[in-house]
Amino acid sequence: MSTDTSKYKFNHSMLRVKDPKESGPLTSLPYPNSQLTIGTVKFYEFFGLKQINKLDFPENKFTLYFLAYDSPNSASPNAHWTDRQGVIELTHNHGSENDPSFKIANGNSEPGKGFGHLCVSVDNIQAACQRLEDAGYKFQKKLTDGRMKSIAFALDPDGYWVEIIGQNVADKTEGVKETDPGAYRMNHTMIRVKDHTASLNFYQEVMGMTLTRTSENSSASFNLYFLGYPGDKPVSESSQNGTNPGAEREGLLELTWNYGTEKDADFKYHDGNAEPQGFGHIAIAVDDIDAACKRFEEKGVNWKKRLTDGRMKNVAFVLDPDGYWIEVVQNEKLKRSSNW
Repeated sequence: MSTDTSKYKFNHSMLRVKDPKESGPLTSLPYPNSQLTIGTVKFYEFFGLKQINKLDFPENKFTLYFLAYDSPNSASPNAHWTDRQGVIELTHNHGSENDPSFKIANGNSEPGKGFGHLCVSVDNIQAACQRLEDAGYKFQKKLTDGRMKSIAFALDPDGYWVEIIGQNVADKTEGVKETDPGAYRMNHTMIRVKDHTASLNFYQEVMGMTLTRTSENSSASFNLYFLGYPGDKPVSESSQNGTNPGAEREGLLELTWNYGTEKDADFKYHDGNAEPQGFGHIAIAVDDIDAACKRFEEKGVNWKKRLTDGRMKNVAFVLDPDGYWIEVVQNEKLKRSSNW
């Protein structure tokens, strides 16, 4: 029994949602007065993602929706949901859509700061942003806002931030009016970390990820670290778009480190699973789940749930240095273990 971390995939990121389906005009934040009739699943489908799986747990009163890019131009067309990178899992706890007091913590304000955003890379960023705006969706930051004119942040129906970056140089797509959502990529998930040294060591040495890029921003006192499982795709600091290295990829993890947090003994980021809830976890698909969990045990990880705990014997949860949950699932293409 052995495991090869080069075969691992950053499979998905889980977000809790209030209302996954259409249910009348959106009147919750960030759409308090909107007549837009659309649920969270439809929002991400408008971004070009497709629902590739749905798991219902009526006895536990929740449903899981898995969305990914699945067009012929996507990174993993027609692949099993566990044999992909860049999947979004939306968790709906039944009844939340009818609770006027229910509100998601998006991770970018206190209390509950930790998770930052999802990021989608697009072919022609101006056209992609205009398409969203024309459809009535809100923005945390438009392309024209602030000094950074090459990124935008859309807001999903629950107020989660979705960063939008270009696969091509923004100056060269200025006059382009068309955009093809089938060419988009679910590029990365951002979480904030207290101690960059501890987190980088954990994700590289324990989880087997590769550091693909570092962005140092000393004038603003923060650094960004991008990690992932490149597989047989070479890692490069540069890319054809010249502005967003790695924009053509899916399944990257962005760690944001704000200088000095590691020196504060009382400082702690919110994992999203205590109140107020929102972001739930990231998930790694592995080649052999038994062997992978044995390796994690040998590495001395902290567990939220071992493979043998509870009724669900096909998933485990590891805790990273900040307490974020990392689900471990079997890549069903490499070894069949579950009928999902």
